[in-house]
Amino acid sequence: MHIEIAGAGLAGLTAAAAFGKAGCSVRVHEKGSILREIGAGIYLWENGLRALEAIGAYEEVVSRAEKVEVPFLRDHDGSTLQDEWLRNHRLYTVGRRHLYQSLLNAARRQGVEIVTDSPVTGATPNGTLTTAAGQEYPADLAIGADGVFSKVRDSLGLRQKLVDLRDGGGRHLIPRTGDDPVHQTIEQWNGGRRIGIIPCSPDETYVFLCCPANDVEGREQNPFNAATWIESFPEFRSQLERIPFDTEGRWAPFHDVHVSQWYSGRTALVGDAAHAMSPNLGQAACVAMTNAVALAIAVTNSSSIDFALKSWQEGQREMSEGVQRYSRVYGKVGTMWPKGLLDARSALVRKLTASRRVQGSINFAAERFPAGQIQRIDAAAAILKEEVLA
Repeated sequence: MHIEIAGAGLAGLTAAAAFGKAGCSVRVHEKGSILREIGAGIYLWENGLRALEAIGAYEEVVSRAEKVEVPFLRDHDGSTLQDEWLRNHRLYTVGRRHLYQSLLNAARRQGVEIVTDSPVTGATPNGTLTTAAGQEYPADLAIGADGVFSKVRDSLGLRQKLVDLRDGGGRHLIPRTGDDPVHQTIEQWNGGRRIGIIPCSPDETYVFLCCPANDVEGREQNPFNAATWIESFPEFRSQLERIPFDTEGRWAPFHDVHVSQWYSGRTALVGDAAHAMSPNLGQAACVAMTNAVALAIAVTNSSSIDFALKSWQEGQREMSEGVQRYSRVYGKVGTMWPKGLLDARSALVRKLTASRRVQGSINFAAERFPAGQIQRIDAAAAILKEEVLA
């Protein structure tokens, strides 16, 4: 079986490693001239960690990750709103570049071919990708992992809505010092602004700074306007002063993507191309990687790609859109709440998150992982033959 993938991001490389593990020939097209991941840090919840285990990348990833024991959420006066989001599951934070390199290594170990300077401009339902150079790449299964503004998705007419959430954030890496938390993450709200202090490696701390699109000063993150953020969060002066004036980070808007289907014929969508969401719950990448592994499980355990794609979508879509919805609501509560009613917001959040049922509803994706394992194509074919003969 041959697989063609558009996009060498987190979702695309996870899919590549998963299908490579199954014994498929896999080629990944990356539009850029170099393979790299932008951004700073990332949360890896239980579902994301299980996806990494499935493709053989877990040990490398966690070798430079921070195991989180307490993720704090605090309100505008510094008091704790929530510190029990884990609910006895694993949670790590890690630098995005390290995660990316680990996924790249896993894909290469499985013999995946990765082609740079190969922008994909479209696809057809028969599993063919087309590049800007006019070349066509037919496959048994084509995958669009080409992000929020996916050319694969749009060429297939699958997009329903691409929504600018009027919310966004900047991601920054700073040198880690003794002022930073250990085995803890801190997120704090003040008005429509949110700050996160997240240790993500032995020598780096990840800082996120979120604010609504109409917060002009808050959006000044490249070059970095430290003074306005120190005014909102003086207790984090140490971390904010370590963000360089000419930081690599920048404020970027959050989007939701809504599609009619996750696939058309034998071309499927994974990651942001199918269900881009705000990163407010730390689940966007975890869901993307989980769905990429789920796709490989479905395809390699079925005699029919058509049936596999249908069952894959039925098994994963409700969960993915639920996370997207909760993340959108979380962002509105944290960003759009009236300034004169912040105490009421704190009281509401405390009341809701004190409930185990509510915690489970918000963090349900961490508990969801597809049943079954990635099967080698040759082994799956032998099992199918035995079943047919029987």
